[in-house]
Amino acid sequence: MIKYSSFLVTLFLLVGTIQAQQQRSLLQSGPMVGYSEMKEVLLWVQTTEAANVRIDYVEKGTRQAPQSTRTIRTQSDQAFVAKLIADQVEPGLTYTYQVFINEGVVTCPYPTEFQTQGLWQWRGDPPEFTIALGSCTYINEPKVDRPGSPYGQDMGIFKAIQAKKPDAMIWLGDNIYLREVDWFSRTGIQHRYTHMRSQEALQPFLANVHHYAIWDDHDFGPNDSDRTYIHKDKTREAFELFWGNPTTGLPGQEGITTAFQWGDVDFFLLDNRTFRSPDNCKTCEPTILGEAQLNWLIEALTSSIASFKIVAIGGQVLNPAAVFENYANRHAPERTELLRRIEAEGITGVVFISGDRHHTELSKMTFASGVDIYDWTVSPLTSTPSTKNENEGNTLRMGGTYVNVQNFGVLKVSGPQTDRALTLSTFDQHGDLLWKRKILQSK
Repeated sequence: MIKYSSFLVTLFLLVGTIQAQQQRSLLQSGPMVGYSEMKEVLLWVQTTEAANVRIDYVEKGTRQAPQSTRTIRTQSDQAFVAKLIADQVEPGLTYTYQVFINEGVVTCPYPTEFQTQGLWQWRGDPPEFTIALGSCTYINEPKVDRPGSPYGQDMGIFKAIQAKKPDAMIWLGDNIYLREVDWFSRTGIQHRYTHMRSQEALQPFLANVHHYAIWDDHDFGPNDSDRTYIHKDKTREAFELFWGNPTTGLPGQEGITTAFQWGDVDFFLLDNRTFRSPDNCKTCEPTILGEAQLNWLIEALTSSIASFKIVAIGGQVLNPAAVFENYANRHAPERTELLRRIEAEGITGVVFISGDRHHTELSKMTFASGVDIYDWTVSPLTSTPSTKNENEGNTLRMGGTYVNVQNFGVLKVSGPQTDRALTLSTFDQHGDLLWKRKILQSK
């Protein structure tokens, strides 16, 4: 009788193990945590085939009955992606969650948690928080990569970012690198996103940090691509499928422009590709943002009462060196107009965050009024760093901030409501501090 009971226990455990493995095999990538608000959070999952997906979640440390998102059936024409909303949440809490595929729980070998933003207004000082930053994530795929040394570098950097325990991550463009084999088909574009998102090194980071993103040329289309790229509808579709931003595009406009708030800081996520004029067009009005997006940004900045206004854009804004795809190169008139209007409106606390360049640096410009404006370029995450940009002529670069190794940034906002401080820290791929600078709130 005892032996028979032992056999049944062993059989039960074996069946359970097989079922767990089957459920795990249906998970292609994720889960990933998207945007966070006080009353809802977006959660993202990709399956390997059509499947029913839901997520159960419960306040961390409690014995409450879990809440569930609605169940979504993933489809092949949507890259088997499910975007699920946790809408039975309260402000300022941390939740643990579990993924269910075809009614079976998927066990992840790492914590799965998300947070809601806190309700601090009229109740006390805004919260202290940190946001990680980075750009240029090349993931090798040898069969379609160019011959020669691998362009993608060590992916251990994502473990180093997670170790800093940021509240959120902003991906600053070139988050994937579309190859020649991808540029002209929906299949190729979605494959590239799936290939990047499925990397084992990314999964714990995706599951516990809230993720926001913009794009640059390599996730929009071919190298140095602009508004003439005929398949930008397909890359926008893939961007919407694979990222968890709160919205995509201004009302009545194409593109990926959006905005969100974290604590007392406003974040503006710009689109530097959809409206970009061709570099070599002699009869085109040179533009990167386009009139509608530029006007929206200026008006949104003027209406913002945030202590800091963080503007994310794929390429450098302040660097005056007219090289590569800097704003000052071929699109200088629009750059001049953007900066003129920021100064004319008396907008304070503006910090651009940018990528693209395969090096990191902090640039600073002081207007005639005495107001400072900054541009923090953070690059690369896994792409090969550049070794030839240090002496290109950026006269606005702050001393000691140039970095040409794999790196990431962490933006920290702290202090009482009337005296907030923005601390910018750059770390190498191992998580070691390279430099730190502090910007004080304008009075």
